[in-house]
Amino acid sequence: QVQLVESGGGLVQAGGSLQLSCGASGGIFSIMGWYRQAPGKQRDMIATITIGGNTNYADSVKGRFTISRENAKNTVYLQMNNLKPEDTAVYYCYVRLLWPSRDYWGEGTLVTVSS
Repeated sequence: QVQLVESGGGLVQAGGSLQLSCGASGGIFSIMGWYRQAPGKQRDMIATITIGGNTNYADSVKGRFTISRENAKNTVYLQMNNLKPEDTAVYYCYVRLLWPSRDYWGEGTLVTVSS
């Protein structure tokens, strides 16, 4: 059974850095990524990475966030630099199982950026 374990959330000051990690188990994952949701807002894609290393970023985080994965560990990372108060949200790990093709979500980890 697919399981996701997130870590790395916390409180930082504006301009600081934080790294999120998500360890996945239970299969091979074609896509891994991160979404975030602020109170009263929609959950939005932040960054994704395919098993081959192709990446995609939301415009709001380009140049500041970097996504990576270690396929041998089934772990995806999100390095967040130059954090801004508007980055404050619950961040969710996302994976797509290769076969059967199904999506899974982590429980979410809170990132708070103070002014």
